[in-house]
Amino acid sequence: MPKQLSDERIAVVVLDGPPADPAAITDAEFDAGLRLECRIMAGEYRLTPVGSDTVNQSEMCEGGNATVYGRSNYEGMMTVFRYLDGDGLADETNDVAWDATKLKGTLLHIVEREGPEHDAAGAVGQGYSYFEVLTDNPQAPSERTGFIRRVIPLGVQRAVLDKLLVAGA
Repeated sequence: MPKQLSDERIAVVVLDGPPADPAAITDAEFDAGLRLECRIMAGEYRLTPVGSDTVNQSEMCEGGNATVYGRSNYEGMMTVFRYLDGDGLADETNDVAWDATKLKGTLLHIVEREGPEHDAAGAVGQGYSYFEVLTDNPQAPSERTGFIRRVIPLGVQRAVLDKLLVAGA
């Protein structure tokens, strides 16, 4: 199989609540979620593991440190576009990413899927990662040109990585 460009092949879905089993999210749960990939900035989205805590636990007779990996760490952020009308009021139909992320402390259940076209329905066997996150205060971007947008820091509370969608009703 050829390598696949990620352009238009990442789906970002916010579930309306916690999935029944984060390690076995159903295609129905995925499809019922709020689609954000067309409302967030591609180059400023990141939900990922970062370096785990390390513990140096070598024996006294060893000349070097033996590094053991401990607790996992994650980082997250997304930049959401604002959708405003000519009077600067929120467009209720399109400003959904802002509505979902604008309040500090909002708990979100995000499913990220890579591979199929971003708008393809969920299908059994497609890979995903799940992130339970808390939002922080929205921040103005450092570069204020271009579209109106806000940076949303995401504190990852829980993550389930590299699972496959299962059949659901």
